[in-house]
Amino acid sequence: MTSQATGHAFDWRFNENDQEFSLQGCLRPQSADELNGCMEALDTATSTVKGRLYLNVRRLVRMNNVAFQAIARHLVDTCVNRPDLNIQVTTSSCVGWSTRKFQALESANQNITVSEYDSDFYPGQTFLEEGGFIPILRTQTKLTWHHEREILGRHGLKPGMQMADICCGIGDFAILAQKEYELGRLVALDHSKSSLDYARKVAAEFGVKGVEYVYGDASEMLLESNQFDFVTCRHALQVFDHPEEILKELYRICKPGGRVYITNEKNSHCLGEPRSETIQWTYNEVAKLWDHFDMDIELGPKSRRYLADGGFEDIKMESFMVTNLDGNPQDFADIIQSWENVYAGQMAVERGDSPEQIARFRQGFQDHIFAALHPKGYAGWPIWVASGRKPL
Repeated sequence: MTSQATGHAFDWRFNENDQEFSLQGCLRPQSADELNGCMEALDTATSTVKGRLYLNVRRLVRMNNVAFQAIARHLVDTCVNRPDLNIQVTTSSCVGWSTRKFQALESANQNITVSEYDSDFYPGQTFLEEGGFIPILRTQTKLTWHHEREILGRHGLKPGMQMADICCGIGDFAILAQKEYELGRLVALDHSKSSLDYARKVAAEFGVKGVEYVYGDASEMLLESNQFDFVTCRHALQVFDHPEEILKELYRICKPGGRVYITNEKNSHCLGEPRSETIQWTYNEVAKLWDHFDMDIELGPKSRRYLADGGFEDIKMESFMVTNLDGNPQDFADIIQSWENVYAGQMAVERGDSPEQIARFRQGFQDHIFAALHPKGYAGWPIWVASGRKPL
């Protein structure tokens, strides 16, 4: 259901199967009477569900006190009249005011709880969003751009297009894309404020203009539907425990006929020579480690299936190998060292690995570095690229 309030559109929807009532948009009525339709729908929802009602406000961008008081009063009164009902309000850190505002309801009635969705949906963010990881991301992009510069064109990116780079990280890929393709519009969205701060700084240093850096939740973006000709999401689906939810959003913001472009890895296929056996063992362990934290570093070859299940057509897929021969071998070695620091460091410790296990884990990374720097050695890191077209 959709309504208008003082010139700003807002929506409400009730999913009976999920027992979820969603509010989104700008909710700024001048009087409570303007909310009659919405409140009647909410009343229907609270009177019909059993056990728990989920109130989803992750996309509620604006809300004035008239609206909040009307909704808050209804929720509290409902819990008083129906002590068997629990109400869980789900907010997002990307809409800064919502958690603070709705948390007041927890003290009003013990049957109302408020949770910030982002912290549960991004299981690996505490490891991968650390500021110390930022410099190595630039090195990774430098080596992958060596390949993707041409791959992007094969997947449909053209000058002048409207493009969104979702989960943009430190924004260096967006900068390179803007410089190479002179895009008509480029939005770069990420959930890490420190990464976005760094991205803005780098863009300013290189004099690159036209990139809009946006803080946001990739699973519930505040971007309008059907906006972009080309949507990228690189090395990101593998970090989420529900990648299909991200793909739904990528599909939504893509124009009909536009394309969504994703890259992901399969770390167990990392290779090196000499010392290939210890290298192989370590990267098999990396896959298990990520799985422990509900992430899938093996997602790369599954990309075609995810796109097909997401409703995309004309799916294109290819892979490339980043190697120690793509430039300075030390750059490749630095990437591996950063992986060791994170994977065999905080992540392995938090999983509860023994000192002996961690030592063996580290040895494989060191052997991969040895292979990368060996005058006759070879070291590789495989990446899968896939894109699909949103039907007209």
